[in-house]
Amino acid sequence: MTDQNQQPAMENEQGGQEQKSELLEKIQQLGQTNVPQAPDSKIHCLTIVGQIEGHMQLPPQNKTTKYEHVIPQIVAIEQNPNIEGLLIILNTVGGDVEAGLAISEMLSSLSKPAVSIVLGGGHSIGVPIAVATDYSFITETATMTIHPVRLTGLVIGVPQTFEYLDKMQDRVVQFVTKHSNISEEKFKELMMSKGNLTRDIGTNVVGRDAVEYGLIDEVGGVGHAMNKLNELIDARGKENQQLLQ
Repeated sequence: MTDQNQQPAMENEQGGQEQKSELLEKIQQLGQTNVPQAPDSKIHCLTIVGQIEGHMQLPPQNKTTKYEHVIPQIVAIEQNPNIEGLLIILNTVGGDVEAGLAISEMLSSLSKPAVSIVLGGGHSIGVPIAVATDYSFITETATMTIHPVRLTGLVIGVPQTFEYLDKMQDRVVQFVTKHSNISEEKFKELMMSKGNLTRDIGTNVVGRDAVEYGLIDEVGGVGHAMNKLNELIDARGKENQQLLQ
């Protein structure tokens, strides 16, 4: 009798260890665990935090969002029929320009409704990601730093280097102005503003100012973002029904 009772207990322990190892593997491979969701949830939450890591690996003490983790998740969201909407949570200092633009382009080309919310900060290349969705929110205390593109490390001091930076900056400007209500002139004015940032050029835009400039659609929190996303999901469902009829 004792041997029979011990066997299920040992199986439970083994099952628990397997679940822990799977959880650790998800953290290592994807950079995050499964977000707690209701059994019938149709919304996926994607977090973009810390510094957006590009082709160069950042030091281990840096909090990073790796584009090789985010891009496959976006593809999986597009393919998964059970996911009807995407919520993007942003609290990032920015990072690699091309990696950030790649994520932004993928979000903007999703066929499913997507809503972003800036919590804390959506700085630098985080700005295009914030505006890439169908609708964007920012909390009252959150900030967005708009500044020109920079390079770190060895820079070749030739005119071609400046032209390359200028073209890269134009890509960012064109994307932001295309996916938000801010004009190109106003965005460049904020980008090149002097005196707003100590020892630097650019502008630190806070909450309601981002909405007034047309950069972000609305001031709100997680509840507002979820309600808006559900509205967009319902609207898309009605459109699909009309097409089928």
